[in-house]
Amino acid sequence: MRKGFVFTPYSAPELSPFDRLFDIFKELITHTSGDFDEAIDWLRVLDKEYELTTPEYTIDDFVEDLRKKNYIRDKAGKDGSGGAEITAKMERAIRQHALEQIFGNLKKSGLGNHRTKHSGNGDEQTGDYRQFNFGDGLEKISMTESLRNAQINNGMGEFQLHERDLVVEESFYKAQMSTVLMIDISHSMILYGEDRITPAKKVAMALAELIKTRYPKDTLDILVFGDDAWAIEAKDLPYLEVGPYHTNTVAGLELAMDLLRRKRNTNKQIFMITDGKPSCVIEPDGSYYMNSNGLDKYIVDKCYTTAQQARKLHIPITTFMIAQDPYLQQFIQQFTAANQGKAFYTGIQGLGQMIFEDYQTNRIKRIRG
Repeated sequence: MRKGFVFTPYSAPELSPFDRLFDIFKELITHTSGDFDEAIDWLRVLDKEYELTTPEYTIDDFVEDLRKKNYIRDKAGKDGSGGAEITAKMERAIRQHALEQIFGNLKKSGLGNHRTKHSGNGDEQTGDYRQFNFGDGLEKISMTESLRNAQINNGMGEFQLHERDLVVEESFYKAQMSTVLMIDISHSMILYGEDRITPAKKVAMALAELIKTRYPKDTLDILVFGDDAWAIEAKDLPYLEVGPYHTNTVAGLELAMDLLRRKRNTNKQIFMITDGKPSCVIEPDGSYYMNSNGLDKYIVDKCYTTAQQARKLHIPITTFMIAQDPYLQQFIQQFTAANQGKAFYTGIQGLGQMIFEDYQTNRIKRIRG
């Protein structure tokens, strides 16, 4: 019998009517900050324009399937009116959608972590070997190389294996990372007809899902900052909206450092996504000092001081600046120099990939065991 391969034209996997609509719905629910009714209204508009459904499977059928699959649940309004809201299962689906959309075809791995340059009793093999030392685990011994040494050292006539023949394969330590992601929710994040908050939300959801699935030993805290700063949970991200706020960068950084002080991990970092200049600080008496006109020296100096404090705590700050104004970029350059961190000047496109690459490749410190 003849054997071989038969090549056929590629055909995309067939999606069910529900799955086709579900992909669109996950995108819409992100843009509507978790408002189910508004997302469905948008879906109906798109259906009229692009004929997404058929008489056999309508938008109403899709809504009923969402309910059956526990992606939505009924809710009762304060005025007695009905409606629906998304569930925790839907929130997880949105995070997974963001991860796939932003970070591409990442695959889940069990206990993946950040590999350091320092070798020792880790759990990722380097391909290099060293002499067995007292205290090395038996599971670390390379039997193939050890048996080979025994044959070379003792000959083939009568097999003998001595301690001097034993070798172990070097392995990498794997570092744990604690990250705080700061998201600017000041009013400028939706000014000039450009939605900047939705890409920031997607990045946060994708990063949260990435760490949960690929780096389970790492920690991620998320905070938002406007006139003040406060921590939020990953489950709150789909509902995140911009407010009528100024930009209190100092409050965000102080909260981030406070969160990181509580972590036992050696490696700590702050990611800050912002598009505007700092325009607010909180005074010692609790009052707010605000100035949106240009760069206020009093506010800017406090930002530099806080950046220096983070540097003394060995906490690097990576700023992702969604703005192209030269005077703002100059401020970020000086801010970055004060912290000895990093800065990226980017639009909303490619923001997620940039954060992912920085998280993967440049947040590693040497750990000595």
